[in-house]
Amino acid sequence: MNRKEQKRLMVLNQIESKSLSIEKGATMLDLSQRQVWRLLADYRKEGAEALAHGNRGRKPINTIEESIRLKVIELANSTYTGFNHQHLTEKLNEKERIGLCRSTVRSILLEAGIRSPRKRRSPRHRTRRERYPQEGMLLQTDGSPHDWLEGRGPRLCLIGAIDDATGSVPYAFFQEQETTEGYMRMLKEIVLTKGIPGALYHDRHGIFEVTENKEPTLEEQLNGKEPITQMGRLLEELGITSISAHSPQAKGRVEKLWGTFQDRLVSELRLAGARTLEEANQMMPWFLSDHNKRFAITARDPKIAYRKIDEGFKPEEHFCYKYSRIVGADNVVRFDTTRLQVLPASDRLSYARCKVEVQLRLDGSLAIYYQGKHLPTRLAPLEPVALRKQMFREPVATGSLNARRNVRPAPDHPWRGKFRIFTQ
Repeated sequence: MNRKEQKRLMVLNQIESKSLSIEKGATMLDLSQRQVWRLLADYRKEGAEALAHGNRGRKPINTIEESIRLKVIELANSTYTGFNHQHLTEKLNEKERIGLCRSTVRSILLEAGIRSPRKRRSPRHRTRRERYPQEGMLLQTDGSPHDWLEGRGPRLCLIGAIDDATGSVPYAFFQEQETTEGYMRMLKEIVLTKGIPGALYHDRHGIFEVTENKEPTLEEQLNGKEPITQMGRLLEELGITSISAHSPQAKGRVEKLWGTFQDRLVSELRLAGARTLEEANQMMPWFLSDHNKRFAITARDPKIAYRKIDEGFKPEEHFCYKYSRIVGADNVVRFDTTRLQVLPASDRLSYARCKVEVQLRLDGSLAIYYQGKHLPTRLAPLEPVALRKQMFREPVATGSLNARRNVRPAPDHPWRGKFRIFTQ
């Protein structure tokens, strides 16, 4: 008997011995007199056993069946290995038709010795920043290099952004490394689908800021500008405010997003059997839609802060690399190993010695602009010096009779033997 039942037995014995009245006994047991009379009648009829609760020793009506418990443990150790408790509960409800709440799943796994794979740091005192009121006012962006495929494929980098007001992810995709091109592709997709955001919050990576002690060019000095990266130039053209974070905690929303993705997305990629970059990117539209549906919140202000692009907006002229070049006397522009011949136009025949802008597009094509006007071009032949370098650098087809073949003698070639004897 527990203490409560022992106290009732003591009081009922005193009532039976007439040393205690029903009224005082009810006060001591915190029961009504009617309930005390019922307990006393049962006690007289069955003895001390009548004081025990009627459900003692019985199986609760809401007990989880043992077969379901074993099924949850089996799935947690096989199909859904590495899923956290909340994620596993969602999959059990959606895929396995096992309707359990998170606390029940957690209890089952903890009793079986299966802990959540996600490790959490001890809490620290931080000040919570108020979210921006409107969607599109601020996007936090970052890249997350990680073993997303868990050794089944190459190590990838996930590049994406999260809206500060709603916590939704407008776009994210995988590529091999964190590059300027990756951020341009991400921002291009957001601008074309949603609009131009007000500000971009990023770390102090060399993609966004000139980290080295780079001296400004003469043109930058005359215009009073500091050296700028290609991504910084793009943000200026689109009118997006560039904000640099001085610590990972400052852009904690996107850092927390990567923690969620490295838990949930890794498990989903494993479940789908993704092994390549292409297969991983095929998962992203569905995953982002599911993530936003589960975790996004409503902004305080229902207005959208994304700025709509103009009708004549040409994304290829902004989302590209831009370089300055001087047109040669023969109207040829040199760019790396490519030579572009500027063709005469109706309003101007020659652009010799003019300063032009060379745009390297994201698809690898080149375009030349002079004072904002696109110039018609075609590939020009290389000069003799470049041709000689190319001849020695590139392999020549073996089918040509006049081809010069650089064949390295084998280790057992007779010439090597004679040479060794001669040198000895």
